[in-house]
Amino acid sequence: MGSVEGGASGWLQSALQRRRSSSRFPSVSTLRIPRRSHASLFPLSSSWRLCSPSGSIAGLDVLRIINEPTAAAIAYGLDSKSATEKNVLIYDLGGGTFDVSLLNITGGVFAVKATAGDTHLGGEDFDNALLDHFKKEFERKNKLDISGDARAVRRLRSACERAKRTLSSVTQTTVEVDSLFQGVDFSANITRARFEEINAAAFKGTIDPVAKVLKDSKIPADKVDDIVLVGGSTRIPKIQSLISEFFGGRQLNKSINPDEAVAYGAAVQAAVLTGQTSDKTADLLLLDVAPLSLGVAMQGDVFGVVVPRNTPIPCNKTRVFTTVEDNQTQVTFPVYEGERTQCKDNRLLGEFELTGIPPQPRGQAELLTTFEIDANGLLKVSAQEKITGRKANITITNSVGRLSSTEIEQMIKDAETFSKADKDFTARHDAKNDLEAYCHSVEETISSPAANIKRPAKIQVEQELAKALEVLEVQDASADDFRRASLRLKRSMQKAFGGR
Repeated sequence: MGSVEGGASGWLQSALQRRRSSSRFPSVSTLRIPRRSHASLFPLSSSWRLCSPSGSIAGLDVLRIINEPTAAAIAYGLDSKSATEKNVLIYDLGGGTFDVSLLNITGGVFAVKATAGDTHLGGEDFDNALLDHFKKEFERKNKLDISGDARAVRRLRSACERAKRTLSSVTQTTVEVDSLFQGVDFSANITRARFEEINAAAFKGTIDPVAKVLKDSKIPADKVDDIVLVGGSTRIPKIQSLISEFFGGRQLNKSINPDEAVAYGAAVQAAVLTGQTSDKTADLLLLDVAPLSLGVAMQGDVFGVVVPRNTPIPCNKTRVFTTVEDNQTQVTFPVYEGERTQCKDNRLLGEFELTGIPPQPRGQAELLTTFEIDANGLLKVSAQEKITGRKANITITNSVGRLSSTEIEQMIKDAETFSKADKDFTARHDAKNDLEAYCHSVEETISSPAANIKRPAKIQVEQELAKALEVLEVQDASADDFRRASLRLKRSMQKAFGGR
């Protein structure tokens, strides 16, 4: 915490809610918002920080990074374009990652409403489950464990992958590997039903993110106009039936090639960015969303959200904060991302200081804090003192704030799990701030020469004020404790001033 003139700490308060905040502000900080799996100008499912360098190594000019489901939505939308507004769910289950996005498409405008997924779920997991099944069967039949033989495991895995693909079109197949281990051949039948049973938990697990994007976007299932399948693993019949059942038996859209949709959509976006438009792409506009809330820390470790999660980007959001100490001339702004009420449970992205604030009574300074996110997810944060126009500047390197979609989903899940604890924390924080502000007001009122109050009444108020200040120092005081102390102090003030 930065010090200010007079030894006061650099506390920050929201001028919108008049809450104190133990945060200070950052100036212009620059970072990339963490995203889920992405496609550059080709289908790429690695983490964001690898996308741009990988594209460059491949000899591509990386213009922008977009989510895979968003790229697939572009591929879908070009051939389904109409002036009618549509809510489209993109279900993207590939070899190693899983993403779901809900978009609102109107003409050429693609607005992402919500995203969810799992970067560690895909066809490879289904292969591995089948591999484990057959490893056990081989051991049971032959009393041999192939786990320590990398070549044998690799050959059996390849056979399992072929069987998985075959079971998408037939109900039974045979897994055969000649001389799998120590000269022993392996042959076993597998039915589609058994394959589905082996992977039942993983298959059903893909429905949770679907429900989540509907909840986050506040769009009910019956208001989704189209469900588009992307990724090779969506060819699995059980996957298709689970999705259809979730949407009440709806027919799924299989009009686009699940293997090529992402690359096709990314290429179309690249064409638009380079001005190579056609009648189909002339009015294309892509609006993505911020995957996590962004904001600053306030007094009491409270997270002051400036950009809520799932806000469409590009965006420019400003929130006004103020000082909480008299003559405060310096404020430090820690920038966080996350969904929890307390900053300690969120992720720190960086911080910066704003100095040279004109000395004023607390609550008078106006500190304009702006979060600006461009189409590439580049975040710029600035804090400006309104009277002097003074700003601070800092750059946060791209390595900061990079989260996988799994980490993002975990942060969101934690926020839901601890929602009651967060509400209790907020209630306590608000009650404490209200009492603290009221004590400050009472101190100013009774010490003013203009106060028309008799000595005995003033003593009574001072006694209640002292008790209230003691409550503020109690570490485990509850919200009710603060409210009761505030009520007693208010009653003493009403009595002292004749009910006014």
